[in-house]
Amino acid sequence: MEPILKARGLVKRFGRVVALDHCDFDLMPDEILGVIGDNGAGKSTLIKAISGALSADDGEIWLEGQKVSFTSPIAARDAGIETVYQTLAMSPALSIADNMFMGREIRKQGWQGKWLRRLDRRAMETFARQKLSELGLLTIQNINQAVETLSGGQRQGVAVARAAAFGSKLIILDEPTAALGVKESRKVLNLIQDVKAKGVPIILISHNMPHVFEVCDRIHIHRLGRRLTVIDPKDHEMSDAVAFMTGAKDPT
Repeated sequence: MEPILKARGLVKRFGRVVALDHCDFDLMPDEILGVIGDNGAGKSTLIKAISGALSADDGEIWLEGQKVSFTSPIAARDAGIETVYQTLAMSPALSIADNMFMGREIRKQGWQGKWLRRLDRRAMETFARQKLSELGLLTIQNINQAVETLSGGQRQGVAVARAAAFGSKLIILDEPTAALGVKESRKVLNLIQDVKAKGVPIILISHNMPHVFEVCDRIHIHRLGRRLTVIDPKDHEMSDAVAFMTGAKDPT
C-alpha cells in the first residue's frame, strides 16, 4: 500500500540550529499516525513543513503520489490538508458558523454575491449544523452562538469538525487534548475515531502517551530532527516509546 503522504530527506535550518535533519515521513491511508518526541525534537517543524507554514530547505513531499510544494497553509488547505493547531486558530467573538467558514465564506448566488459580496448565511449555518451533528456534537444547539461561550471541549470539537468538513485528503491535529479535562478529552478522542471511520487519515501530535497508544494505528517517534523509528502500539509498551524518545534505548 502506498502512503497518501510521503516526505523524504526534509531539511530545515534556523541559523546554526538544524530542526530537521534529512527527515522521512509516511502516512498511510485510513490510519491515525501518532507523532511523538521530546521537546525540541523537531515535531512542530516537521508538521509546519507538511502543512505549508514553513518551507523546507531541502527534501521532497508527495501527496497521493504527486510531488507537492506548499508555499503557505492556504495552499496546503486547497490541496485537502486541514490542520487543527494547538491554539485552535479561531475567533472567539464570531459565531460557530462564521468560524467554520472563516476564509472560505459562501456568497449568495447571482448579482448579490457577485457585486454586493453578500454572504449566504443560511447555507453556511445549515452546513455547519450538519457537520456538527455528524460528529455527535449535539450539545451545541445554537449555531450562531459565539465561540467564546463554549467550553474547551466544545471549542476543540468545532475545530475538529471544521477540519473534518474541509479536509478531503488528511487532517493534522496538534495537541488536541493538551488543555482539556478528562471528560472533554474523551469526547475529542471519540471525535478523532469518528473522523477516521469516515476514511480520512489523521496525523496526531501529542505528549499524552495513553491517548496516543489508545487511538493510533502506528506511532512515528521523532528524535534529533529525524524519524528514529515507527512502532506498532500493540507490540510495544509506553515505557518503550519513552525510552526511544529519550535515547535510553535503541529501537531494534
